[in-house]
Amino acid sequence: MKALTGNRNWMFAIVGSACLVGAAVGVAQKDTSPEMPVAANVQDLSNVFREISRKAMPAIVAIETVSKTSEVSDSSVSPFGDSSPFQDLLEKDPRFKDMMKQFQNQPRQQRQAPRRMGSGSGFVINKSGLIMTNSHVVNGADVVKVILNDGREFTATDIRMDPRSDVAVIKIDAPNLQAIPLGDSGKMEIGDWVLAIGNPFGIGMSVTNGIISAKGRGPGINDREDYLQTDAAINPGNSGGPLLNLRGEVIGINTAISSRSGGYDGVGFAIPVNMARWVSGQLIDHGLVKRSFLGVGIQPISNELARSFDIKVGQGAIVTQVMEGSPAEAAGLKTGDIILKFADKDVTGPRNLQGIVEQLVVGKAYVMELLRDGKHVNQNITMQEMPKSFSVAKDEKPLEDAKKEKQKTSVNELKIEVQPLTKELGNQLGYADDVKGVVITSVEAGSPAEEAGLMKGMIIEKIGTTEVSTMDHFNQGLKEAKDKKSVLLLVRNHSGARFVVVQK
Repeated sequence: MKALTGNRNWMFAIVGSACLVGAAVGVAQKDTSPEMPVAANVQDLSNVFREISRKAMPAIVAIETVSKTSEVSDSSVSPFGDSSPFQDLLEKDPRFKDMMKQFQNQPRQQRQAPRRMGSGSGFVINKSGLIMTNSHVVNGADVVKVILNDGREFTATDIRMDPRSDVAVIKIDAPNLQAIPLGDSGKMEIGDWVLAIGNPFGIGMSVTNGIISAKGRGPGINDREDYLQTDAAINPGNSGGPLLNLRGEVIGINTAISSRSGGYDGVGFAIPVNMARWVSGQLIDHGLVKRSFLGVGIQPISNELARSFDIKVGQGAIVTQVMEGSPAEAAGLKTGDIILKFADKDVTGPRNLQGIVEQLVVGKAYVMELLRDGKHVNQNITMQEMPKSFSVAKDEKPLEDAKKEKQKTSVNELKIEVQPLTKELGNQLGYADDVKGVVITSVEAGSPAEEAGLMKGMIIEKIGTTEVSTMDHFNQGLKEAKDKKSVLLLVRNHSGARFVVVQK
């Protein structure tokens, strides 16, 4: 369980955990959706839920896992146990030396580490035996047992996982399987009815109902997030089970819950099936997921940024960093560019852009529409495969009161103090040698700069359209913004770069 904010905990909806890295075989599920009843009035809704549950249940499975065990050899183990309170006495008292020597000359004692067990859920996506679930359900497991709704039990023979998205596909050799159809999560809207089916707490298959509460959530659980949020009851053990629409189609994989109590608190998250379908297809075809990448740092368009750039809130994503050797650098993207469209799809924010980019074909060129310095620009970008290790954030390091340069400017207009970023100071603060700008050395308490999030130790890399590498550049940027009500800054800390707007 991972605590993120306050007393609220984010939990994967799994009892225990586990996974075995292997290989899945077979083909993607291509079954068409069966005809489902439609509710003509509120009273008919119960019959719809009943029919959906009846048809879906045979395709839902419970998953039980057992983790790997390990044997520990120790020739110095005490006859009273290695945590015995008598251990020091046995080692130091000469009267016991002979006894200890005789004991240690015996064959080494073998001890087994405790076996961890866990449980989760999954659903059959192909009659050949392919089952979709969460990767965290099977991660680290020595044995993955699948229990069908009719009571039959099978051991998974092949497993493929994608930890970035938390999607896994496992394979069992079983006859007479019933697959469940996959729907279109992109058509789901806030307020739509959904059913969640799974194995909560390992007690057996259960059905709960609710609605789609929100879309595009990114609570910081996985690297790749675009969750559907639902108030359908999801509990530990529901992980990997399906979230269904009223046509009986899977539109999400139940994955995590937000909880203070450790159980259902009304906020659950499901991986959209459109993402899961693409990931599972990659796993089945290649054994791993081949993602494209741009190589940019990006941030959403806030209300303040929208006013500064004269665009709508939620329209596009702004580039805060262009990585060396990336497709973005090769295409000439610049810090401050606003990505409006890519590959004929509108960009509405960082997660939306990430979802567009990762599914593009490696080696193929696509057109990107940018807003650069107020003008629309089209750029052709040839995609590259995402490196296995990609963009690891560092913890923020405070500015220490070490030797400072004599040149320090008090910027009364912004209520901050800055100084040049020398190589020595940059190394002291933990920044790479290629980072340029000026360092914030103090921020006046209660000032607009503090309210905008400026902090001691941050680097200012840009003011408006002026790139900052010296104090003269910084002062020139301030001069250009003199008659404006706000100042747009590109700042960097150890988590990356982002734009902020400081009101005057």
